[in-house]
Amino acid sequence: MIGSNVENEEAKPLGRWSVLAYGVGHVLNDITSTYWYTYLLLYLTSIGMPPKQVAALAITGQFTDATMTIIAGELIDRFGHFKIWHAVGTVLVSAAFSSFYWGVCVPCKIIGIDTPLVQMIGYYMFDILFSGGWSCTQVSHMAMVNGLTLDQTSRVACVSCRNAFTMVASLIVYGIGFFIFNSSVKQVEIKEQYHLLATITVLIGCFFVILFHLGTKEPRVKHVSHKTNPRGSSWKRWLKNGLYYRVASIYVLTRVVTNISQVFLALYVISDLHMSQSSKALVPAIIYLCSFITSILLQELQWSSHRLKAIFSVGGFLWLFCSAVVLSLPINMNVFMYILSVVIGIANAFMMVTSVGMESELVDKEVEGSAFVYGSLGFVEKVLCGVMLYILESYESVTPAACNPAYPCFTVTRFSLGFIPGVAALAGVIVTCFTKFRTSHPDPLAEPLLE
Repeated sequence: MIGSNVENEEAKPLGRWSVLAYGVGHVLNDITSTYWYTYLLLYLTSIGMPPKQVAALAITGQFTDATMTIIAGELIDRFGHFKIWHAVGTVLVSAAFSSFYWGVCVPCKIIGIDTPLVQMIGYYMFDILFSGGWSCTQVSHMAMVNGLTLDQTSRVACVSCRNAFTMVASLIVYGIGFFIFNSSVKQVEIKEQYHLLATITVLIGCFFVILFHLGTKEPRVKHVSHKTNPRGSSWKRWLKNGLYYRVASIYVLTRVVTNISQVFLALYVISDLHMSQSSKALVPAIIYLCSFITSILLQELQWSSHRLKAIFSVGGFLWLFCSAVVLSLPINMNVFMYILSVVIGIANAFMMVTSVGMESELVDKEVEGSAFVYGSLGFVEKVLCGVMLYILESYESVTPAACNPAYPCFTVTRFSLGFIPGVAALAGVIVTCFTKFRTSHPDPLAEPLLE
């Protein structure tokens, strides 16, 4: 009788406060990842680190993140306690991220030697701690939603709220960055600007984490015996499913588009288009604002597999257009980058929302083994993006391109932002055309998430 009452309680829809409290639980991760992807290359090269060392740091973080995604998922599945894992990840992320951007060399203080080599070891140490903590927070936050409620509408609302606050977190970084970078800049002040931005954004992220822990209860988890539900059977079944590989390709290609473009966007507007320092915050802010608005509007649609494929294809073709403009835009027409940012924001939202929707179509009602689907796709995406970033950043130059303002000139930055996302978007559209889903579809939300 008690078990029945518990199930009835869990089947009830969540209130708006519960949905909101869950949705803000990933804001610190989103804030730090936005900062990391957008300004890592600019910050480290501005303090004198060669691009190849920056590339090595980036791929170390990506591989740590990918590996810890698998490890954290296994440990959380075995031991539960989602909020404890979330809290541990939060501590690691906030401490390591702040120390990284404040240039605190812990190994130097421990051994009493301050050399470039020891400083580099310190950067690697904080990079690994940050990436590991980020994975703990991400996996625990994603995995706990099914334990919060059995109501499907509430689950969709929780995920939608989280996605909305991902955009809000990015806007926070770029909004604060705009005011900081827009001030009169001297070369000696650049490092302090990044320090200030890191401190403010981490404090804001920690505030949202507190709201999450105060407003979210620890989910009840029903552990299933390994004898009655062998773990091997689920992932073997997925690996024999051809649809799994097609959806994995679409999702990974989408992440290549968004991650690669985010990394090289700021450097492109500064080094290739010679725009003002504030543009490295304003341009990304426009992109995320348009993505946020588009994502909210997409929630109002009634989805089917055909509509998922159609809107993803539209997003892919929009990115093809953006890639062509990025490759051909000269310095004396750099103002058009603001208009192009609107199109990029819409394209990103179309591709991200629909690619995640395709993951849901793949899993459908086969909840057993769904963690393998999300975890494995995340692992592949992080490894692939890490390798690509390492290769591209190894050939990067932070010196502004010297060329005729009336004509575009070839640089690694322009190639990385224009050609790579364009090819990935086209490949995603091609795979989508040859993908056929099952006919079951989730019901639309009974009411909009945001009033």
